[in-house]
Amino acid sequence: MYQTVAELLSQGLPPNRLWWLRLDHPLLMERNLGDWISHIVRVSKATAAEPAIVFLDEVNYADAWDLWLKTFYDERHPVRIAATSSSTAALRNRHAESGVGRWEEQFLSPYLFSEYLALNDALPENRTEATLAQTIECAVSESVSLPSLDSHRRRFLLVGGFPELIAAPASDDEASDILRSQQTLRADAVQRAVCMDIPQAFNINEPIKLERLLYILGGQIAEIFSPTSLASDLSLTAATVYQYLDYLERAFLVFSLQNYSASEETIQRRGKKIYFVDGAVRNAALQRGIAPLRDQSEMGHLIENACAAHLHSLGLQSGVRVFHWRDRVSGVVREVDLVYDHPTEPLAFEISVGARHRLDGLRAFQSRFPKFNGRCYLVSPSTALHAPEEDHAGIGRLPIDLYLILTGAQAQADMERRLGV
Repeated sequence: MYQTVAELLSQGLPPNRLWWLRLDHPLLMERNLGDWISHIVRVSKATAAEPAIVFLDEVNYADAWDLWLKTFYDERHPVRIAATSSSTAALRNRHAESGVGRWEEQFLSPYLFSEYLALNDALPENRTEATLAQTIECAVSESVSLPSLDSHRRRFLLVGGFPELIAAPASDDEASDILRSQQTLRADAVQRAVCMDIPQAFNINEPIKLERLLYILGGQIAEIFSPTSLASDLSLTAATVYQYLDYLERAFLVFSLQNYSASEETIQRRGKKIYFVDGAVRNAALQRGIAPLRDQSEMGHLIENACAAHLHSLGLQSGVRVFHWRDRVSGVVREVDLVYDHPTEPLAFEISVGARHRLDGLRAFQSRFPKFNGRCYLVSPSTALHAPEEDHAGIGRLPIDLYLILTGAQAQADMERRLGV
């Protein structure tokens, strides 16, 4: 929110209209939020035409904060409020109870690859169109060529997309950077959420089982979620496993992709896949250390997770649902990693570490769902850019760096359109 304040001041907004309250401060905790807002309105002489703009940091420390925000909205107080907290689980829990129709939840993902490159002055020129499909088609038609971004992608995948980590100067010892990142993420993102924030927000009596679930999910990343098997491993009911998964999703640690189908009933019945919002958090949770440096399968997990997380982030901004697809016919399993179900310009992606990869899944998917014909791509670090029409099966090729850049740029463009920026 500091950047927002700086931007508003640069636009000439009078400083007396901007107020910042850090609600975990002992003195501010002595009075209720209603008293503070009333004081701000009075001192700033706020009106409906010129409201006070109030930033509430660590809002969950204020008693009954959700009811106060509801009151400010319903009674039309002359204020505009932006609130945040390090405990996202607490915020999302209260939003479900009091905030519907009154305030809007903004999803701010860890840095996407395009943002990471921009921060490091390494983002190649690119442009976005109205949809991701059009953006990709434009890049293909222009035969976009990228400089080598291998070192940037490698650091992004291993260190993570959190600003305080990627903004830190890189050392000559890559292993030291990775270990330092994992220590920070394990303490700030994993232990705090699993052992403090989620148990406090949802009254969990056995947080150790929630922690074990997170570790198991990390070991089964991109695999089909089996609540029955997990329930047996954790000595919980399947319903409790589903509930714990929901808590982890509310804390922005993981997200799930359902199995694509033309029928909503079938979608809800089929198994889902679990990914981490940031793959580096998964490595920190499992204390993988420097294993990804020498283990190709570990790097493969990080690459697929990054591709899924980027498309998931875009889906949250565009309102388009993201799926995986898995089908079994006569004992033969066919899969597609990512399905972007845009109503008029859908896309499907298969993620591979190598350029040579079986395309049976994409071919079967196109055959089952003709609307995806000519809209399927193989994404790989080592593939060259090709349009679907250049392939006899109608399957295009996308270098992974281009996929990440275009998807991230599209997510930013869609967010700006949604917010009217």
